[in-house]
Amino acid sequence: MGSAELQSIHVHPVKALRGLESREAVVEPWGLAGDRRWVLIDDGGKVVTQRQRPRLALAAAELVPGGVRLSAPGLDPLTVSVPEPAETVVLDIFGDKVQGVLADDVAHAWCSAYVGEDTRLVHMDDPATRRPVDPEYALPGETVTFADGYPLLLTSVASLDALNALIAEDGLAEEGPLPMNRFRPNVVVAGTAPWAEDDWRRIAIGEVEFRVAKACGRCVVTTTDQGTAERGREPLRTLGRHRRIGGSLVFGQNLVPRSPGTIRVGDPVRVLA
Repeated sequence: MGSAELQSIHVHPVKALRGLESREAVVEPWGLAGDRRWVLIDDGGKVVTQRQRPRLALAAAELVPGGVRLSAPGLDPLTVSVPEPAETVVLDIFGDKVQGVLADDVAHAWCSAYVGEDTRLVHMDDPATRRPVDPEYALPGETVTFADGYPLLLTSVASLDALNALIAEDGLAEEGPLPMNRFRPNVVVAGTAPWAEDDWRRIAIGEVEFRVAKACGRCVVTTTDQGTAERGREPLRTLGRHRRIGGSLVFGQNLVPRSPGTIRVGDPVRVLA
């Protein structure tokens, strides 16, 4: 695998909104700098994602100095500042009770107008302490932001090509080929064999070492066209036929950083174990 390299880097400042493609990113213990530090919650404190609201795929978030810039169809863009330290609220992210700090009322009004119901924007003020990684797969002290469960998600070009070939072979090609953005990864690797990442335990991307925590079980968000917000049946239909592992439909691997540093497009990817 000597020719494997980092093909692209993706940061999603607000969970569930369209993210950014970057040439480089700082790796922090809890993930890429700026990734999923913000999240939307409903009036009951539960996280709002594309699972319930596929239209969130059409809204975008961009990192700006001191905050985030939101844009969405039908609304004027809005820049939201990182809130000052304040009393935290408790939100529910897939059963995890996590603390965060509310953005201002203008941000809540903007988000509510787009979602169509009372929706608040929350910032994770202290990712070093707020949310531990799933203890079943974590080492002591590992934490994560508002990502689904782990600091980074890795996918590979070869595995997507293989998946699209399976979609076509099974006579289901009306929805394919699927683009990588269906899987909302942080890092995309090129130059590997298909599904090679299933066997990785430790890797290095450039100067940064990562632990491969577990395979990523996929949900209905992957069936959402990120350009139109329309839903289909792929890739879950084909993953269910060919990539059912331990009760989950698997594509990609969850990573936990083991060292700090900066990763860059073109960095070599080395398997350490």
